[in-house]
Amino acid sequence: MRKTPLVLLAIIAAVATACSGGDTDTDTVATSRTESTGPTTTGATSATPAQRDCGAAYLARFTPRQKLAQLLTVGITGGSDALSTVKSEQVGGVFVGGWTDKSLLSNGQLDEIQQAALVPLMVTIDEEGGRVSRVKDLIGPAPSARVTAQTMTPEEFYEATLTRGRALKNLGVTVDFAPDVDVSGQPDDSVIGDRSFSDDPEVVTRYADAYIRAMREVGVGTVMKHFPGHGSGSGDSHTGAVRTPSLEQMQTVDLVPFRTLIGSGAAVMVGHLDVPGLTAPDVPASISPAAMSLLRNGSGYGAAPFDGPIFTDDLSGMAAITSRLGIEAAVEAALVAGADNALWISTDAVSSVLDRLEAAVTSGRLPAAQVDASVLRNGKYKDAARC
Repeated sequence: MRKTPLVLLAIIAAVATACSGGDTDTDTVATSRTESTGPTTTGATSATPAQRDCGAAYLARFTPRQKLAQLLTVGITGGSDALSTVKSEQVGGVFVGGWTDKSLLSNGQLDEIQQAALVPLMVTIDEEGGRVSRVKDLIGPAPSARVTAQTMTPEEFYEATLTRGRALKNLGVTVDFAPDVDVSGQPDDSVIGDRSFSDDPEVVTRYADAYIRAMREVGVGTVMKHFPGHGSGSGDSHTGAVRTPSLEQMQTVDLVPFRTLIGSGAAVMVGHLDVPGLTAPDVPASISPAAMSLLRNGSGYGAAPFDGPIFTDDLSGMAAITSRLGIEAAVEAALVAGADNALWISTDAVSSVLDRLEAAVTSGRLPAAQVDASVLRNGKYKDAARC
């Protein structure tokens, strides 16, 4: 068993009060619609009675344990794994990885899985193009982000993304963990490398905007990553801890795309990044209340407040987090810190994670009101709880 650092135990215990005031504002990214709306305000202090009633009706669909399960997105090996997990625990999303039997995307099995869900299930994937492409065998290859920016205009990329987005939607994918908005000039084969459009934040912003607009048009949700910026990190968070430049240095480079696109309707994924001037020692951004607050409030980097769902990067397969915490503790720490959706790459620990989260709610470490706010953010993002 991994030993949990004392500072992490302190974080988990201390942030419950600070995080308990989370609102229920969110941007809606539909899994089936063809146009977007602006940010929808449903917070307790500003929502209309009708909006509050709508939110309460949505929350009433779930038991307390099922609410917690709606905050989980888990990797699956195939259709039977997904169906079993949805039936037994009602997770909010499944992740199609490189190890997943892709036949579930082409044999109609997703329909059965969706029917087993109380509310629409997020079917998520990493499909950036280039070397991060999970279904190129089904929809064809696409160039890396860096090659894209070197060979296409943003409008040409928008048109190409429309085609690719329709193909993803036809497979049953509802959320793509893209675009990568990291700003990087590092070698192509480094952890970000050619996954970045450019070392110029304005170029990254233009191409990421084209991607988000196109995917939104066809009804596939997008997730900008890896907040607050992995492009100049010291290494690969898959293999160990990663230190970024200071928060002050990141203001004019790494944070620019997030600042500009925060109202685009895309969700945001937070990376396992140690950020001087932001995160506490040994507490990467993915489990850091300070990082979640920076993103949610926006004021610390000159952005508008973010009303959409916050995803974590993978919590079970990346050493930057697994060397510090086991999966149950990592999921709890992420949600307590302010994430809305905890992502990891297998279904093995779903029940033990939910047991841990139920105990966190009972003890007050994870306030029930905060859980409800996250359930609503996720619900609206997948167009299941529109008010």
